[in-house]
Amino acid sequence: MADVFITPNARKELARLPKVIRQRVRKLFQRLQAWPNVSGAKPLSGDLAGCYRLRTGDYRVRFRVEGAAVTVDKIGHRSDFYEN
Repeated sequence: MADVFITPNARKELARLPKVIRQRVRKLFQRLQAWPNVSGAKPLSGDLAGCYRLRTGDYRVRFRVEGAAVTVDKIGHRSDFYEN
């Protein structure tokens, strides 16, 4: 069981999402507690190597894993999600 932490920036991004999407993203946080047994998590490459992403519809959640801690650092729409 992993501890899920959300950065202040990710909390702000979460607060700006539509209510329905916010609920779906919160379900992803619950799924992340079962790390590494999370289906659909994809490792990122290039400048984002070391991070993973989960998706729900057109929205993405980026996170990194450090031991038993999962840190969510970005939440956003796919159109601008991969811009750093």
